[in-house]
Amino acid sequence: MTAFLIILIAALIAVSAWQISKIVSLGKASSGSNGAEAQIANDEDNKRNGQFMLYFGIGIYIMMIACFIAYDDFFLPDAASEHGTEYDSLLFTSTIIIMIVQVLTQGLLHYFSYKYHGRKGQKALFYADNDRLEFIWTAIPVVVLAGLILWGLFSWNDIMDANMDDDPIVVEVYAYQFGWKARYSGADNTLGDANVRFIEGANQLGVDPTDADGQDDVVTTELHLPVDRPVLFKFRSQDVLHSAYFPHFRAQMNVVPGMVTQFKFTPTVTSEEYKSTEFMTEKVSKINEIRRQRSKELEANGDVALDPYEFEYYLLCNKICGASHYNMQMKIVVEEKEDFDAWIAEQKTIGTTLANAEN
Repeated sequence: MTAFLIILIAALIAVSAWQISKIVSLGKASSGSNGAEAQIANDEDNKRNGQFMLYFGIGIYIMMIACFIAYDDFFLPDAASEHGTEYDSLLFTSTIIIMIVQVLTQGLLHYFSYKYHGRKGQKALFYADNDRLEFIWTAIPVVVLAGLILWGLFSWNDIMDANMDDDPIVVEVYAYQFGWKARYSGADNTLGDANVRFIEGANQLGVDPTDADGQDDVVTTELHLPVDRPVLFKFRSQDVLHSAYFPHFRAQMNVVPGMVTQFKFTPTVTSEEYKSTEFMTEKVSKINEIRRQRSKELEANGDVALDPYEFEYYLLCNKICGASHYNMQMKIVVEEKEDFDAWIAEQKTIGTTLANAEN
Protein backbone atom coordinates (compact mmCIF):
# COMPACT_ATOMS: atom_id res chain seq x y z
CA MET A 1 0.00 0.00 0.00
CA THR A 2 2.85 2.42 0.85
CA ALA A 3 4.53 1.76 -2.50
CA PHE A 4 1.23 2.34 -4.32
CA LEU A 5 0.74 5.69 -2.54
CA ILE A 6 4.29 6.77 -3.42
CA ILE A 7 3.72 5.89 -7.10
CA LEU A 8 0.36 7.70 -7.09
CA ILE A 9 1.88 10.84 -5.54
CA ALA A 10 4.77 10.78 -8.03
CA ALA A 11 2.30 10.46 -10.93
CA LEU A 12 0.25 13.39 -9.63
CA ILE A 13 3.37 15.53 -9.30
CA ALA A 14 4.37 14.65 -12.87
CA VAL A 15 0.91 15.54 -14.21
CA SER A 16 0.96 18.82 -12.28
CA ALA A 17 4.40 19.70 -13.69
CA TRP A 18 3.17 18.92 -17.20
CA GLN A 19 0.11 21.13 -16.79
CA ILE A 20 2.22 23.96 -15.37
CA SER A 21 4.57 23.73 -18.36
CA LYS A 22 1.59 24.01 -20.72
CA ILE A 23 0.31 27.08 -18.90
CA VAL A 24 3.75 28.70 -19.06
CA SER A 25 4.12 27.98 -22.78
CA LEU A 26 0.62 29.29 -23.46
CA GLY A 27 1.40 32.47 -21.61
CA LYS A 28 4.51 33.06 -23.69
CA ALA A 29 2.71 32.61 -27.03
CA SER A 30 1.43 35.76 -28.68
CA SER A 31 -2.24 36.05 -29.49
CA GLY A 32 -1.67 35.86 -33.26
CA SER A 33 0.93 33.07 -33.35
CA ASN A 34 0.39 29.50 -34.48
CA GLY A 35 1.24 28.30 -30.95
CA ALA A 36 -1.73 30.16 -29.50
CA GLU A 37 -4.03 28.89 -32.26
CA ALA A 38 -3.01 25.30 -31.45
CA GLN A 39 -4.34 25.75 -27.90
CA ILE A 40 -7.87 26.59 -29.10
CA ALA A 41 -10.20 23.60 -28.79
CA ASN A 42 -11.70 22.34 -32.03
CA ASP A 43 -14.72 20.08 -32.59
CA GLU A 44 -12.60 16.95 -32.21
CA ASP A 45 -11.21 18.17 -28.88
CA ASN A 46 -14.69 18.98 -27.60
CA LYS A 47 -16.04 15.59 -28.66
CA ARG A 48 -13.13 13.78 -27.00
CA ASN A 49 -13.59 15.69 -23.73
CA GLY A 50 -17.31 14.97 -23.81
CA GLN A 51 -16.57 11.26 -24.21
CA PHE A 52 -14.10 11.38 -21.35
CA MET A 53 -16.75 12.97 -19.11
CA LEU A 54 -19.22 10.22 -20.03
CA TYR A 55 -16.69 7.44 -19.44
CA PHE A 56 -15.64 9.04 -16.15
CA GLY A 57 -19.25 9.15 -14.93
CA ILE A 58 -19.85 5.52 -15.90
CA GLY A 59 -16.60 4.53 -14.17
CA ILE A 60 -17.65 6.29 -10.96
CA TYR A 61 -20.93 4.36 -10.77
CA ILE A 62 -19.28 1.02 -11.60
CA MET A 63 -16.74 1.66 -8.84
CA MET A 64 -19.49 2.69 -6.40
CA ILE A 65 -21.52 -0.48 -7.03
CA ALA A 66 -18.37 -2.63 -6.79
CA CYS A 67 -17.47 -1.06 -3.43
CA PHE A 68 -20.96 -1.70 -2.02
CA ILE A 69 -20.66 -5.36 -3.04
CA ALA A 70 -17.01 -5.91 -2.10
CA TYR A 71 -17.13 -4.19 1.29
CA ASP A 72 -20.53 -5.31 2.59
CA ASP A 73 -18.74 -7.19 5.41
CA PHE A 74 -17.71 -3.84 6.87
CA PHE A 75 -21.28 -2.68 7.37
CA LEU A 76 -22.64 -2.89 10.89
CA PRO A 77 -25.23 -5.63 11.39
CA ASP A 78 -28.69 -4.98 12.82
CA ALA A 79 -28.87 -2.74 15.87
CA ALA A 80 -29.01 -4.38 19.29
CA SER A 81 -30.88 -1.58 21.06
CA GLU A 82 -34.44 -0.31 21.07
CA HIS A 83 -33.66 3.10 19.58
CA GLY A 84 -31.12 1.65 17.14
CA THR A 85 -33.84 0.43 14.77
CA GLU A 86 -35.22 3.94 14.30
CA TYR A 87 -31.71 5.33 14.03
CA ASP A 88 -30.88 2.88 11.24
CA SER A 89 -34.15 3.66 9.45
CA LEU A 90 -33.37 7.38 9.48
CA LEU A 91 -29.82 6.80 8.26
CA PHE A 92 -30.95 4.38 5.53
CA THR A 93 -33.67 6.76 4.29
CA SER A 94 -31.23 9.71 4.22
CA THR A 95 -28.68 7.61 2.32
CA ILE A 96 -31.24 6.47 -0.27
CA ILE A 97 -32.41 10.05 -0.89
CA ILE A 98 -28.82 11.28 -1.22
CA MET A 99 -27.95 8.46 -3.61
CA ILE A 100 -30.99 9.13 -5.81
CA VAL A 101 -30.21 12.86 -6.03
CA GLN A 102 -26.53 12.17 -6.61
CA VAL A 103 -27.14 9.65 -9.40
CA LEU A 104 -29.66 11.92 -11.14
CA THR A 105 -27.68 15.15 -10.95
CA GLN A 106 -24.20 13.75 -11.57
CA GLY A 107 -25.45 11.29 -14.20
CA LEU A 108 -27.16 14.09 -16.14
CA LEU A 109 -24.10 16.32 -15.75
CA HIS A 110 -21.79 13.76 -17.34
CA TYR A 111 -24.31 12.73 -20.00
CA PHE A 112 -25.08 16.32 -21.04
CA SER A 113 -21.34 17.09 -21.16
CA TYR A 114 -21.10 14.44 -23.85
CA LYS A 115 -24.41 15.01 -25.66
CA TYR A 116 -24.08 18.79 -25.89
CA HIS A 117 -20.31 19.14 -26.36
CA GLY A 118 -19.23 22.21 -28.29
CA ARG A 119 -19.58 22.21 -32.08
CA LYS A 120 -18.54 24.91 -34.48
CA GLY A 121 -21.44 27.17 -35.38
CA GLN A 122 -23.73 25.71 -32.72
CA LYS A 123 -25.17 28.14 -30.19
CA ALA A 124 -26.27 26.97 -26.75
CA LEU A 125 -29.93 27.33 -25.78
CA PHE A 126 -30.41 28.76 -22.32
CA TYR A 127 -33.06 30.36 -20.12
CA ALA A 128 -32.10 33.67 -18.60
CA ASP A 129 -34.89 33.28 -16.05
CA ASN A 130 -37.55 30.66 -15.30
CA ASP A 131 -39.59 31.20 -12.15
CA ARG A 132 -41.36 27.83 -12.37
CA LEU A 133 -38.12 25.83 -12.58
CA GLU A 134 -36.54 27.83 -9.76
CA PHE A 135 -39.61 27.25 -7.57
CA ILE A 136 -39.53 23.49 -8.26
CA TRP A 137 -35.85 22.93 -7.55
CA THR A 138 -36.07 25.09 -4.43
CA ALA A 139 -39.34 23.73 -3.01
CA ILE A 140 -38.54 20.01 -3.38
CA PRO A 141 -35.25 20.13 -1.40
CA VAL A 142 -36.89 22.33 1.25
CA VAL A 143 -39.75 19.87 1.78
CA VAL A 144 -37.49 16.79 1.80
CA LEU A 145 -34.88 18.33 4.11
CA ALA A 146 -37.57 19.69 6.46
CA GLY A 147 -39.07 16.18 6.72
CA LEU A 148 -35.69 14.60 7.47
CA ILE A 149 -34.81 17.31 9.99
CA LEU A 150 -38.12 16.92 11.84
CA TRP A 151 -37.78 13.13 11.85
CA GLY A 152 -34.24 13.45 13.16
CA LEU A 153 -35.26 16.01 15.78
CA PHE A 154 -38.04 13.84 17.20
CA SER A 155 -35.76 10.78 17.15
CA TRP A 156 -33.01 12.74 18.90
CA ASN A 157 -35.40 13.94 21.60
CA ASP A 158 -36.61 10.37 22.22
CA ILE A 159 -33.06 9.03 22.40
CA MET A 160 -31.75 11.81 24.64
CA ASP A 161 -34.72 11.75 27.02
CA ALA A 162 -32.89 10.48 30.10
CA ASN A 163 -35.82 10.53 32.54
CA MET A 164 -36.41 7.88 35.21
CA ASP A 165 -40.04 7.12 34.30
CA ASP A 166 -39.25 3.67 32.90
CA ASP A 167 -37.15 2.69 35.94
CA PRO A 168 -33.73 2.39 34.26
CA ILE A 169 -30.66 0.92 35.89
CA VAL A 170 -28.23 3.76 36.61
CA VAL A 171 -24.64 2.96 35.64
CA GLU A 172 -21.64 5.26 35.61
CA VAL A 173 -19.05 4.72 32.88
CA TYR A 174 -15.69 6.08 34.03
CA ALA A 175 -13.00 6.84 31.43
CA TYR A 176 -9.27 7.20 32.00
CA GLN A 177 -6.12 6.79 29.91
CA PHE A 178 -6.44 4.08 28.68
CA GLY A 179 -9.36 2.08 30.00
CA TRP A 180 -12.88 2.03 31.36
CA LYS A 181 -14.54 1.15 34.63
CA ALA A 182 -18.25 0.76 35.35
CA ARG A 183 -19.97 1.78 38.60
CA TYR A 184 -23.40 0.30 39.30
CA SER A 185 -25.78 2.21 41.54
CA GLY A 186 -26.52 -0.69 43.90
CA ALA A 187 -29.76 -1.65 45.58
CA ASP A 188 -30.97 1.97 45.95
CA ASN A 189 -30.34 2.65 42.22
CA THR A 190 -28.65 5.92 43.20
CA LEU A 191 -25.02 6.67 42.51
CA GLY A 192 -23.00 8.18 45.31
CA ASP A 193 -21.23 11.51 44.81
CA ALA A 194 -17.76 11.29 43.31
CA ASN A 195 -14.86 13.59 42.59
CA VAL A 196 -11.34 12.97 41.32
CA ARG A 197 -10.03 14.59 44.52
CA PHE A 198 -11.21 11.53 46.46
CA ILE A 199 -9.12 9.13 44.35
CA GLU A 200 -6.76 7.35 46.70
CA GLY A 201 -5.75 3.73 47.15
CA ALA A 202 -8.71 1.38 46.65
CA ASN A 203 -11.03 4.30 45.89
CA GLN A 204 -10.06 4.38 42.20
CA LEU A 205 -13.16 6.25 41.00
CA GLY A 206 -13.10 8.94 43.66
CA VAL A 207 -16.42 8.03 45.31
CA ASP A 208 -17.18 10.24 48.31
CA PRO A 209 -16.67 7.90 51.30
CA THR A 210 -19.03 10.01 53.44
CA ASP A 211 -21.98 9.68 51.02
CA ALA A 212 -24.31 6.88 52.12
CA ASP A 213 -25.68 6.48 48.57
CA GLY A 214 -22.27 5.36 47.40
CA GLN A 215 -21.70 2.60 49.92
CA ASP A 216 -23.66 0.00 47.93
CA ASP A 217 -22.23 1.06 44.56
CA VAL A 218 -20.33 -1.65 42.68
CA VAL A 219 -17.23 -1.02 40.55
CA THR A 220 -16.35 -3.48 37.76
CA THR A 221 -14.03 -3.73 34.77
CA GLU A 222 -16.66 -5.50 32.67
CA LEU A 223 -20.04 -4.08 31.71
CA HIS A 224 -23.00 -6.43 32.21
CA LEU A 225 -26.47 -5.33 31.12
CA PRO A 226 -29.86 -7.07 31.49
CA VAL A 227 -31.70 -7.47 28.20
CA ASP A 228 -34.88 -5.40 27.62
CA ARG A 229 -34.18 -3.20 30.67
CA PRO A 230 -33.45 0.52 30.13
CA VAL A 231 -29.99 1.62 31.26
CA LEU A 232 -29.15 5.23 32.08
CA PHE A 233 -25.43 5.78 31.58
CA LYS A 234 -23.63 8.66 33.27
CA PHE A 235 -20.19 9.35 31.85
CA ARG A 236 -17.22 10.85 33.67
CA SER A 237 -13.57 11.33 32.68
CA GLN A 238 -10.53 11.34 34.92
CA ASP A 239 -8.13 13.07 32.56
CA VAL A 240 -8.77 14.02 28.91
CA LEU A 241 -11.68 14.08 26.47
CA HIS A 242 -12.89 10.58 25.59
CA SER A 243 -15.92 9.33 23.67
CA ALA A 244 -17.94 6.32 24.79
CA TYR A 245 -18.88 4.44 21.64
CA PHE A 246 -21.30 1.48 21.62
CA PRO A 247 -21.35 0.63 17.87
CA HIS A 248 -23.77 -2.29 17.99
CA PHE A 249 -26.20 -0.29 20.15
CA ARG A 250 -25.94 2.83 17.94
CA ALA A 251 -24.91 4.97 20.90
CA GLN A 252 -22.09 7.43 21.48
CA MET A 253 -21.47 10.16 24.03
CA ASN A 254 -18.54 12.47 24.73
CA VAL A 255 -16.90 11.93 28.11
CA VAL A 256 -15.73 15.35 29.25
CA PRO A 257 -13.39 16.11 32.17
CA GLY A 258 -15.09 18.13 34.89
CA MET A 259 -18.69 17.34 33.92
CA VAL A 260 -21.16 14.46 33.73
CA THR A 261 -22.82 13.56 30.43
CA GLN A 262 -25.55 10.97 30.07
CA PHE A 263 -27.29 8.71 27.60
CA LYS A 264 -29.98 6.05 27.90
CA PHE A 265 -30.75 3.01 25.79
CA THR A 266 -32.39 -0.39 26.11
CA PRO A 267 -30.40 -3.44 24.90
CA THR A 268 -32.69 -5.85 23.04
CA VAL A 269 -30.40 -8.70 21.93
CA THR A 270 -28.29 -10.79 24.31
CA SER A 271 -24.64 -11.47 23.54
CA GLU A 272 -25.36 -15.14 22.87
CA GLU A 273 -28.23 -14.32 20.50
CA TYR A 274 -26.08 -11.84 18.57
CA LYS A 275 -23.26 -14.36 18.23
CA SER A 276 -25.63 -16.87 16.64
CA THR A 277 -26.99 -14.52 13.94
CA GLU A 278 -26.20 -15.50 10.36
CA PHE A 279 -24.26 -12.28 9.71
CA MET A 280 -22.03 -12.69 12.76
CA THR A 281 -21.52 -16.42 12.26
CA GLU A 282 -20.25 -15.85 8.72
CA LYS A 283 -18.10 -12.91 9.76
CA VAL A 284 -16.46 -14.84 12.62
CA SER A 285 -15.82 -17.74 10.26
CA LYS A 286 -14.09 -15.46 7.71
CA ILE A 287 -11.98 -13.77 10.38
CA ASN A 288 -10.87 -17.10 11.85
CA GLU A 289 -9.90 -18.37 8.40
CA ILE A 290 -7.68 -15.29 7.96
CA ARG A 291 -6.22 -15.85 11.44
CA ARG A 292 -5.52 -19.53 10.64
CA GLN A 293 -3.60 -18.57 7.51
CA ARG A 294 -1.70 -15.92 9.42
CA SER A 295 -0.94 -18.39 12.22
CA LYS A 296 0.72 -20.75 9.73
CA GLU A 297 3.12 -17.98 8.75
CA LEU A 298 3.81 -17.10 12.39
CA GLU A 299 4.44 -20.71 13.40
CA ALA A 300 6.77 -21.19 10.42
CA ASN A 301 8.83 -18.28 11.78
CA GLY A 302 8.79 -19.68 15.31
CA ASP A 303 6.19 -17.24 16.65
CA VAL A 304 3.03 -17.97 18.64
CA ALA A 305 -0.16 -18.68 16.67
CA LEU A 306 -3.14 -16.35 16.92
CA ASP A 307 -6.06 -17.30 19.18
CA PRO A 308 -9.42 -17.94 17.51
CA TYR A 309 -11.64 -14.85 17.32
CA GLU A 310 -14.92 -14.78 19.26
CA PHE A 311 -17.43 -11.96 18.90
CA GLU A 312 -18.29 -9.83 21.94
CA TYR A 313 -19.98 -6.49 22.39
CA TYR A 314 -17.41 -3.83 23.28
CA LEU A 315 -17.36 -0.28 24.57
CA LEU A 316 -14.76 1.68 22.59
CA CYS A 317 -13.22 5.14 22.77
CA ASN A 318 -14.00 7.18 19.66
CA LYS A 319 -11.72 10.13 20.44
CA ILE A 320 -7.97 10.03 19.88
CA CYS A 321 -7.03 10.36 23.54
CA GLY A 322 -3.37 9.34 23.50
CA ALA A 323 -0.84 6.71 22.44
CA SER A 324 -2.91 3.68 23.55
CA HIS A 325 -6.28 5.02 22.39
CA TYR A 326 -6.65 2.10 19.95
CA ASN A 327 -6.70 -0.40 22.82
CA MET A 328 -9.16 1.44 25.08
CA GLN A 329 -12.09 -0.95 25.27
CA MET A 330 -14.33 -2.76 27.72
CA LYS A 331 -16.26 -5.97 27.16
CA ILE A 332 -20.05 -5.72 27.32
CA VAL A 333 -22.21 -8.72 28.21
CA VAL A 334 -25.96 -8.48 27.56
CA GLU A 335 -27.75 -11.30 29.36
CA GLU A 336 -31.05 -12.40 30.82
CA LYS A 337 -32.24 -10.76 34.04
CA GLU A 338 -31.57 -13.88 36.14
CA ASP A 339 -27.96 -14.11 34.92
CA PHE A 340 -27.41 -10.40 35.50
CA ASP A 341 -28.82 -10.54 39.04
CA ALA A 342 -26.59 -13.52 39.85
CA TRP A 343 -23.52 -11.72 38.48
CA ILE A 344 -24.15 -8.43 40.28
CA ALA A 345 -24.73 -10.29 43.56
CA GLU A 346 -21.19 -11.69 43.35
CA GLN A 347 -19.57 -8.23 43.10
CA LYS A 348 -18.17 -6.40 46.11
CA THR A 349 -19.66 -3.04 47.07
CA ILE A 350 -17.51 0.07 47.44
CA GLY A 351 -18.30 0.12 51.16
CA THR A 352 -16.87 -3.40 51.56
CA THR A 353 -13.85 -2.62 49.37
CA LEU A 354 -12.95 0.54 51.32
CA ALA A 355 -13.49 -1.19 54.67
CA ASN A 356 -11.18 -4.05 53.66
CA ALA A 357 -8.57 -1.56 52.47
CA GLU A 358 -8.54 0.20 55.83
CA ASN A 359 -8.07 -3.10 57.66
